[in-house]
Amino acid sequence: MKKILTLLISFGILAGIQAQTGSVKTSTEIKLYHPEENASQGIREAVTKAVAEKKHVLIQAGGNWCSWCIEFNRFCKMDPQIDSVLDADFVIYHLNYSKENLNKDVFAKYGYPQRFGFPVFIILDEKGNRLHTQNSGYLEAGKSYSREKVLDFLLSWNSRALDPSSYINQ
Repeated sequence: MKKILTLLISFGILAGIQAQTGSVKTSTEIKLYHPEENASQGIREAVTKAVAEKKHVLIQAGGNWCSWCIEFNRFCKMDPQIDSVLDADFVIYHLNYSKENLNKDVFAKYGYPQRFGFPVFIILDEKGNRLHTQNSGYLEAGKSYSREKVLDFLLSWNSRALDPSSYINQ
């Protein structure tokens, strides 16, 4: 009897999960990167938005094929403090690198950051100038990322960190 009851409960759970699959996306279904997009235009729009919001641009370069790229996005969204810092301090743009679109000109413009692997992060100021390129390997911990290292990276490259008035009394 226990086996039948367990089987029925399992079947019910699976049926419920199947009914929800239209609204729940797995990590393989997440499409952060869009190979068909004009990356130069997308970055210009991100810079325009950053100017209006007094933020920097954080370009996360990679592709939908990159498990570490998807993991970084998941990791940041799941941590309320990191998610808040990203929202408050950066306009985020996902720069595609894939066989469908290598975005060679854009990667050349930013000094070939793909040399660090993926994801790689590029910080732009409010004028679209590259301030920093970050190898994501330095932010990793185990099979994910280090909360402390990611926060330190983000707080070290936000607009307040680079504002000279932040250091008047130091």
